[in-house]
Amino acid sequence: MLTESENPGKKTFLKDLLASVVVFLVALPLCMGIAVASGVPPALGLITGIIGGLVVGLFAGAPLAVSGPAAGLTVLVFEIIRTHGIGMLGPIVLVAGLIQLLAGYLRLGQWFRAVSPSVIHGMLGGIGALILVSQFHVMLDAAPKGSGLANLLAIPGAIWSLVSVEIDHPGIQAGLVGLITIALMAGWSLVQKTPLRVVPAPLVAVVCATLFVHLTGSNIQRVALPESLVSALSFPNWESLSNLFNPKVLASIFSLALIASAETLLCASALTKLRADAKSDYDKELVAQGIGNSLCGLLGALPMTGVIVRSTANIQGGAQTRWSAVFHGVWLLVFVALAPQLLRLIPMASLAAILVFTGYKLLNPYGLKRLARYGQSAVVLYLITLVGIVTIDLLTGVLLGVAASLLRLVHTISGLRIVREETERGLTLQLKGNATVFSLPRLARTLESLPLDKPVTLNVHKLYYLDHACMDLIETIRVQRTGTPGELHLDAEQLRFKYLRSQQGPALAQSEPENKSDADAEVSKMALR
Repeated sequence: MLTESENPGKKTFLKDLLASVVVFLVALPLCMGIAVASGVPPALGLITGIIGGLVVGLFAGAPLAVSGPAAGLTVLVFEIIRTHGIGMLGPIVLVAGLIQLLAGYLRLGQWFRAVSPSVIHGMLGGIGALILVSQFHVMLDAAPKGSGLANLLAIPGAIWSLVSVEIDHPGIQAGLVGLITIALMAGWSLVQKTPLRVVPAPLVAVVCATLFVHLTGSNIQRVALPESLVSALSFPNWESLSNLFNPKVLASIFSLALIASAETLLCASALTKLRADAKSDYDKELVAQGIGNSLCGLLGALPMTGVIVRSTANIQGGAQTRWSAVFHGVWLLVFVALAPQLLRLIPMASLAAILVFTGYKLLNPYGLKRLARYGQSAVVLYLITLVGIVTIDLLTGVLLGVAASLLRLVHTISGLRIVREETERGLTLQLKGNATVFSLPRLARTLESLPLDKPVTLNVHKLYYLDHACMDLIETIRVQRTGTPGELHLDAEQLRFKYLRSQQGPALAQSEPENKSDADAEVSKMALR
């Protein structure tokens, strides 16, 4: 669990302690806001934050990462509750956690990183868009609609409905609180070069919004917390566990496990770019997340992931070891246990506004410009994923993005150029790239459409990869044209050399023999293997 170097010493203890306070102040409003956006009581988000610190912090494979309820899961959790009921949330999170635990033990962590970055960014952008449009209605003291598209289409009507009402209308008051919150969140970057930069923007926004509501006496919704966190817990029962074999429930379980794991490992990977010594063991991190989510599921709380906002605050706060994340869980537990009355003063519109701002940052329209540096295909994958999530649902959008990235891969590995040149002696065809089963139909059409009254020379020297299906096709066409004016001429030994080299591994036949005798020798060697 812990190595000797991870135990807090005199030099690191104070730095970890101070960083944990910063992370706690960032996590407190976000835990509650994400819970509200997910359609559950704020207490369940606080429980997840506490577990993310006290438990996952001890086992994490990314020691400087901070785990807790994530904005990236709000859409999926909301859909789970809407489809299956809040009673199924705990069992679904429990089994998803067990899947993560198993994936970590099977050392599948690196495979989650194989998902195209464009799809991951598209997923985060789609989630950001859904959070923004749904929490916009909560920011006006109204309830969100049933889907992302419905929320988006209802925004003009929601604004128009407040045009003719009195200034003391709850919707107007809530909207004003939301605007104050967003303005403070966006404007707090102006103090980054002052000592005030250590104070988190979400905390400043919530405190100011709460004071505004208290001083003006606004009659808008506030945070509802139970007398104790224990009363908010709900344990899986036999009826809910028996529903786990429902195909729709199983789809939700695997969706949650997949998306939570991808977001966690994306966070762990991002930390290595923020600080060079922020090493991550992805399999160990999956195990830690599995333990945390299993425990959250047992208690009926929200699922968790590694969270980039809190993790960034942790690093910027000067954290040295995993104990900063652990201590932040201690502060959450102590504050919620001793001062719940302060949390009940917070206006819901302010928490919703924090998530509107967070959704905008996840959507990150300026990030498209950076993504475009990797080519048009990267932008297309991003947009396919994002549009699929917003117009259909989260899982479908991600699957569309993954499918599109696989099609792109197929197109790449099957890239075969056929250069045709006509001379006085006949036709010359030069094959360049990879001749695979995916490019076989085009190659077949080209070879079969060649005129029979002209000899054809087939040049395969610039062919990097040749599979059995394409080699068999070429040999078949050669035999068919033998004895006709359109006989197919090719270097048979060179063709066989290309095929055999293609079977040897990643070299893909890129190394060429200097002459035919070298090719014959190479073919003979490989034939004996």
